[in-house]
Amino acid sequence: MGGRLLEQRYGSRVRSNPGTLHSAASRVAWLWGRARVWLFCVVFCLTVARLAPAAEVFVAPDGDDSREGTREAPFASIQRAQQAVGPGDTVWIRGGRYRMGLGDVALERRIWAYVTYLDKSGEPGRPIRYWAVDGETPVFDFAAIKHPRRRVHAFEVAGSWLHFKGIEVVGVQVAMQGHTQSICFSNNGSHNIYEQLSMHDGHAIGIYSVRGAHNLFLNCDAYNNHDTVSEGGRGGNTDGFGCHPPRGATGNVFRGCRAWFNSDDGFDCISAEEAVTFEQCWAYGNGYSPEFRLLADGNGFKVGGYGSTPAHRLPNPVPRHTVVGCVAARNKANGFYGNHHIGGSDWLHNSASRNAANYNFLSRLPDNVTDVPGYGHVIRNNLSHGSRRLVTQLGATGNELVSNSFDADSGVEITDADFLSLEAEELLRPRSANGELPEVEFLQLAPGSDLAGLGAFEQPVAAP
Repeated sequence: MGGRLLEQRYGSRVRSNPGTLHSAASRVAWLWGRARVWLFCVVFCLTVARLAPAAEVFVAPDGDDSREGTREAPFASIQRAQQAVGPGDTVWIRGGRYRMGLGDVALERRIWAYVTYLDKSGEPGRPIRYWAVDGETPVFDFAAIKHPRRRVHAFEVAGSWLHFKGIEVVGVQVAMQGHTQSICFSNNGSHNIYEQLSMHDGHAIGIYSVRGAHNLFLNCDAYNNHDTVSEGGRGGNTDGFGCHPPRGATGNVFRGCRAWFNSDDGFDCISAEEAVTFEQCWAYGNGYSPEFRLLADGNGFKVGGYGSTPAHRLPNPVPRHTVVGCVAARNKANGFYGNHHIGGSDWLHNSASRNAANYNFLSRLPDNVTDVPGYGHVIRNNLSHGSRRLVTQLGATGNELVSNSFDADSGVEITDADFLSLEAEELLRPRSANGELPEVEFLQLAPGSDLAGLGAFEQPVAAP
């Protein structure tokens, strides 16, 4: 067989020299044998690596980065722990307060100061985990880092296939006067999970994702964040959550997250070039201080739009975002806002109460200049109550409206008696032990209400 293959390849030169034929065939057989051995070694090594027990290292407030990283001799920093782990490994973070200072900044690059810089990736099915020890709460305090020249990113996440769970971040600062922003968790990787994180009482955005695909932001809270320093101190760049993916970065989902008393918006995906999904998320009191003093924009969900971007630079096609099973209450501006988005988005089974405007579906023509009443939207089973503007900027045609409380032909009259509770502060209750949203009666329908099937509490978790 080997001789025939060689003859076909080299033609008459092989036929005229049987010795060459024999030698070449032997050489091929020898090389094939070596290749099989090499392939076996590679497969064996990969198998052993996957079957090997995952490593565990520990971090604690009283740790030391010169130690071994064991439970008995933990590291002091997540930055040091990253060096000791690989795909499938876990960094266990002990409870207590981690007081971060300028000396902890891992990397300064152009206008940014990355305090903890995580650029090592896991693998599919083998993420690197940065988890709080069960029953313990690690609190990372950044109040002492007031960088005079750079934006502070408490956690800069450049790696992919990472899973963060149970971490609390407080006091992230802004020290510059001009246009700027700081961030608690800045995501630039893909296939990451951010779970049960709490980001509060600082100047910074909670989670800000500008790159990466298929990231899940699960059961996270961002609250009481207000930049009192830059641009007059109104806090116009301090959202609870921001997601602005570039072209190709699909599959980013916020699920079970809450944003309250952030000085700007609760959830914001302006300039997103790919679709973002919000599932069962709650926004309360954004645009206000906890004392309800007026601050910046104050939308619960700002969904889409491209600011003043020239039309020729817009994504093609413009993505459709999805908002499903979400609640917006007492936000300074709009509960749910189309934000001049070109075309429409999907709004399914949401509830809004006592926002300045509960639903604002404002759209823009493809020139990205001309504002028009909303068109191209799919709007189903939404509930609106307690505002003088139940719905605004909704075009008379060009939308799919099905079974909303504000439909012109709904025939539904909403009264306070339709609900078990109208106390929106219930949305701020502590989460359940597993990190899921708390049980509330707010906007839950009372028995016998003719609103059955409408709103956030009357629908499946996932979008259809």
